[in-house]
Amino acid sequence: MNSLPPLSALRSFEAVARLGSVSRAADELCITHSAVSQQLKLLESQLAISLFSKVGRKLQLSEAGRTYALKVRVTLAELADATRQLQQPLAPQQSLVLAVLPSFAQQWLLPRLPAFRQRFPHYRVTLHASLDIQPLAYGQIDMGIRMGRGGWQGLQQEELLQEQLVVVAAPHFLGGRLPQSPAQIVASPIVHTVESWHGWCQLAQVAEPPAGSLWINDSNLLLAAVLQGEGAALMRYSLVARYLADGRLRQLSPLSVPHPSSLWLVWPQHPQLSRKQADFRDWLHQEMAAYRQSLPAWLNLG
Repeated sequence: MNSLPPLSALRSFEAVARLGSVSRAADELCITHSAVSQQLKLLESQLAISLFSKVGRKLQLSEAGRTYALKVRVTLAELADATRQLQQPLAPQQSLVLAVLPSFAQQWLLPRLPAFRQRFPHYRVTLHASLDIQPLAYGQIDMGIRMGRGGWQGLQQEELLQEQLVVVAAPHFLGGRLPQSPAQIVASPIVHTVESWHGWCQLAQVAEPPAGSLWINDSNLLLAAVLQGEGAALMRYSLVARYLADGRLRQLSPLSVPHPSSLWLVWPQHPQLSRKQADFRDWLHQEMAAYRQSLPAWLNLG
């Protein structure tokens, strides 16, 4: 495919996929039923893929259509947002754009963000959450919070936090009969993720737990599964601290091990920070210092 499908065809497809009806999509888009049908045929012809199948008199998304509809919906929403921003431009110093990890943003940054916005009400904060490393070199993103070992070329960088891994579970896990010893922990149902149990098990002097029946690559989904009682998990302390504090999670062992990666604040290389970058950096350092002071003494965070 050498060219993108027409925007009108994508809009018609997204509306039909979302509303489940050509007629309802036509009403929403203020065009005729036949025009929507023609746009769908054009799109399927250009993609050479069937996006819908007929079940009786109803259209049903194919598996490929369902996946494509989700991506088209996100893209159209981003285009609409970009258009609104273009039509109502903000002064450059009034927009603060941050690239963040979804897990850190939801579990650590968002609960603290109201304090930043109250202190700096003149900034419009935009969070770009992604598991991918967002490029900062093109001036579209002001600062980023990444996990890694540093050394990113073309960026200024400061280490914020050396994370620790701890084992947690919901209070009702295993009917409330929580495992007590490291051997009991590794023998219990585990929700696995990208975090390796090797270091923790070496410290605890037990064998690593076998591969379980549930593996999740996203920390927010992992946390939801653990809160639901699906199993115990090895997680970064910063993601579970508030759940441990209010009792929604329990730490099954006092043992903790360093995460191989740290949290870093990064920004494009310039001779001097802009005012908004300096404001966010200073605020983040203050919040991180307060967070460190709130940690239990046994948790050795760098």
